[in-house]
Amino acid sequence: MTSSNVKIQIVTGDTRPIFKQIVDGIRMEIACGELQVGTKLPSVRGLAMQLMINANTVAKAYSELTAQGLVEPRQGLGLFVSEPRQLLSEEEQKKRLRTAVSGFVNEVAYLAFNTDHIIREVQEALIKLDGAPDTSDRD
Repeated sequence: MTSSNVKIQIVTGDTRPIFKQIVDGIRMEIACGELQVGTKLPSVRGLAMQLMINANTVAKAYSELTAQGLVEPRQGLGLFVSEPRQLLSEEEQKKRLRTAVSGFVNEVAYLAFNTDHIIREVQEALIKLDGAPDTSDRD
């Protein structure tokens, strides 16, 4: 069984730690359907070589993805994208959404774009999540 080629890049100027960039990159690939349920991830050493980083950093990212329920280890076979399941309560999801939106608004508040333009950009980014879990409105 061959593993999927993970298409993430490490950005040295990014404020997020490298392991978090890997977690976020793989989460986005799963959400966008680039990595489908049952897809085998590269080995720790394989991804470390691909990204030219320390294997311990990849192991930490994989551990975080496993804790989030996005991937599952299969004895002797490696890590695989798991069936989507929500590990957070609805209240925790709402809290995280509010926090993310607040951070986003803070980041774009001083850019020279009007509200309509920002909303269009957000909508386009969300449309890319075509394969994401239920996107119906929640109250």
